[in-house]
Amino acid sequence: MQSVGGALRRAGLAASSARSIQAGPSTRLPAWDAKRHASFKSPMSWLRDTLDLKFRQQPSEKELEQARRQQIEKGQGSVFDSLPTMVEEPEKAELLVAQPKAKSKKASEHKYSTASFKISHRKLNMLGRQIAGKPIDAAILQMQFSEKRASKRIKSMLVVAKDHAVQKGLNEKKLVVSEAWVAKGQNVLKRMEPKGRGTHGIRQHPDTSLHVMLREGKTRAQLMQEEKKRKLGRIVSAGYTREDVPLRNPGPAWAW
Repeated sequence: MQSVGGALRRAGLAASSARSIQAGPSTRLPAWDAKRHASFKSPMSWLRDTLDLKFRQQPSEKELEQARRQQIEKGQGSVFDSLPTMVEEPEKAELLVAQPKAKSKKASEHKYSTASFKISHRKLNMLGRQIAGKPIDAAILQMQFSEKRASKRIKSMLVVAKDHAVQKGLNEKKLVVSEAWVAKGQNVLKRMEPKGRGTHGIRQHPDTSLHVMLREGKTRAQLMQEEKKRKLGRIVSAGYTREDVPLRNPGPAWAW
């Protein structure tokens, strides 16, 4: 009997719940479902509402002028507001625009140098005398076949200096190493040099750099040829013909 009574009670509860669901359109379940879907937002819509990106409108010139006057009245203006404004005349402005640009002068020389590196200035000066007065190609060729340790560094420096001089507008075929000099560096490394009987000395390792000046000019061979012509032109003789031979300087005594 207890099981039959429990089954009847469960059937009555099921029928009452079914009647409550079929009562009409104003049930709680559909209302809750509609409310849930109405409050839902997609991630993009949430970002759009939270960030609220808007373009800032630029104020007009009248608004800027008005704001500037208000700042001046309050004593918060800038120092430059008190300066008089310069109004350019249209004729002067046209003259300034119509003036052509000044032509840049053509470069007549180019100076270049190596960085300071560890070498004696006496050793580097020997290479400087070797390339001074020679055409740039001949100087590069001399450094290419030189046995000195610093010749590779000087050769790369001459190649770069040649490219820079050509970019300046100098004629590549007329480039000559007109000057070459050596400068001592500022840094001098000092090391201890042990010696006999418990004594020591200080050994100095100097830094040196080589500077060159490239110009368009005559080579040393051309200068020697011109000097030879000048000396031959000074010969005074009674003959009608003149031999183009090098001068022979007589010695202080008899030649036989």
